[in-house]
Amino acid sequence: MPATSPPVGPVEWVAISFPGPTLGPAVTAPLAALVGTGSVRVLDAVVVHKDAEGDVRDVELEDEDVAFDDVDGEVLELLSHDDLLSIAESLERDTTTLVLIWENLWATGFAEAVRSRGGTVLAHDRVPAADVELAVSAATQGSPA
Repeated sequence: MPATSPPVGPVEWVAISFPGPTLGPAVTAPLAALVGTGSVRVLDAVVVHKDAEGDVRDVELEDEDVAFDDVDGEVLELLSHDDLLSIAESLERDTTTLVLIWENLWATGFAEAVRSRGGTVLAHDRVPAADVELAVSAATQGSPA
């Protein structure tokens, strides 16, 4: 499906690996909800399978057994075959990995304001959930009840 408008919000990619030969249906509904509420716009999505022998194949979402019909998005082919092979090198054997590129629509207004003032991103990273959980736990243990 062709892109309907150029991305204006921040665009990120993520590779999420699962054990076994399939993604499982529990992944599609939450992703569809993110798209449906306008939080994100999927710009590209591919599934990478690495079998028990270490052989790798990549497939488009429509070729997967799990129904991604409810996940609306673009197919801009931002991910090259070389990109996927690079990702696959680090994967464990007998895994299935969902690789997504999405635009964070929830941040569009902020991104436009930053650009209009000449702002540039100096650094960007994610804080692992386990680190946040530890910090919250430490903060709640240290505060009076």
